[in-house]
Amino acid sequence: MGSPFPTLTAEEAAELIPHGAMVGTSGFTPAGSPKVVPAALAKRARALHEKGEEFQIRLLTGASTGALCDDALAEAGAISWRAPYMTSGPLRKLANSGRIDFIDMHLSHVAQMTSGGFLGKMDFAIVEAADVTVDGRVLLTTGIGNAPTFLEQAERVIIEKNTFHPARIAELADIYTLPRPPHRDPIPIQDPLDRIGTTYAAVDPRKIVGVVASDLPDGGRPFAAPDATSAAIGEHVCRFLLDEMAAGRIPPGFLPLQSGVGNVCNAVMASFSSNPDFPRFKIYTEVLQDTVVDLIGRGSVLGASTCSLSLSDEKLRFLYDHFDEFADKIVLRPQEISNNPEVARRLGVIATNTAIEVDVYGHVNSSHFFGTQIMNGLGGSGDFERNAYLSIFMCPSVAKGGRVSTIVPMCTHVDHSEHSVQVIVTEQGLADLRGLAPMARARAIIDHCAHPAYRPYLHHYLETAPMGHLRHDMRRCFELCNNFLETGAMLPDLDLKQFEA
Repeated sequence: MGSPFPTLTAEEAAELIPHGAMVGTSGFTPAGSPKVVPAALAKRARALHEKGEEFQIRLLTGASTGALCDDALAEAGAISWRAPYMTSGPLRKLANSGRIDFIDMHLSHVAQMTSGGFLGKMDFAIVEAADVTVDGRVLLTTGIGNAPTFLEQAERVIIEKNTFHPARIAELADIYTLPRPPHRDPIPIQDPLDRIGTTYAAVDPRKIVGVVASDLPDGGRPFAAPDATSAAIGEHVCRFLLDEMAAGRIPPGFLPLQSGVGNVCNAVMASFSSNPDFPRFKIYTEVLQDTVVDLIGRGSVLGASTCSLSLSDEKLRFLYDHFDEFADKIVLRPQEISNNPEVARRLGVIATNTAIEVDVYGHVNSSHFFGTQIMNGLGGSGDFERNAYLSIFMCPSVAKGGRVSTIVPMCTHVDHSEHSVQVIVTEQGLADLRGLAPMARARAIIDHCAHPAYRPYLHHYLETAPMGHLRHDMRRCFELCNNFLETGAMLPDLDLKQFEA
């Protein structure tokens, strides 16, 4: 398909975007994110700043983006406002120093917030596509994100036509958008692989101001092989789910699985595939990583619904080279569908996500270090955690060589409350919190999940705290955190040799 729209260089496209514009981009992680236009926009911002002129945009995306978007724009000082999630080191520094306004959002909320006008008028959308037709059919690439909504809401659209991705990538897409409330029907997904929409996103062709050529890969990187800690966490989760099946609480055919991002979640997937007793299953999630492609290829995973093919470049090339093997086993959806609470609840999704810290009652912090420094954001964990059939949070029991315990008396920031968190897992063990009163929850978490070096402190805190439905000593609840900030260790007299491999 040829393009009937004006052909622009990346620099020409960047010149169209004014200071203060709200810009929405395609993609979800580096997958499907635009590359050459944001990089040119960063270059333009630097040049204007050197001349003493203001230039910053408000940036709204699906989740994080690639280095040529978030990193480049942050390093150029070209962003004043950013939502809803990020993994960029330069952007993180700006957010934690107050130099940009960063809005951490549930990812399933973004499309509705955008179409409802709550985030302001969208001036431009920059969307990566394998192709676009004269009547405005946009063939999105590896990350759908919020692109369908941004194409609808933006006043003007720039298409980055990326020839690295074959047009066949659209065969994986299932684009289905929701009208504004209250005029919504139930989302007709009864199985993770159900297809209910189109293979393209639609845009009014009159909005398209130009097409920019690109041939850059997503730049995704593979995760490291599971270490001993991650592998132990994976084994605990695997055994727990098998026990739940044996008890009849999970059906013999299993349930769809949602998996967060990172080495721990990859290790959990690996533990499932390596256990001969574990059934084959389907995935309903937001991000599909290298490990899942391998599991689909081996038949351990029957198929996956996702928002993003967040793959290493090598694994993505493998998928393209063997496309026929995967075409009917992967569905790419917009994130308001991939992360939709109603679908997750109805399908009975088992949610597995990672935590930064967990307190003794089961509150989970997944976004901020020591209550103030944002890491990446909430992401989609809340979309699934509050609506899952089983909600599992995982983390190592200690960090920074044992100087930090991830199990603490009180979380310094709460993203997920005790009311929704059901299972906590570290390499030490697993605490099933269902049906337990607060003190029983606390003892289960300390005894099964905390590192042995921190258990005496945590038990002493619990037993000496003033009586209440939740027992807390408000004079000491952040003592471990304050110790670390003052001395570099939560328990300054702790023998750190015990944590050495």
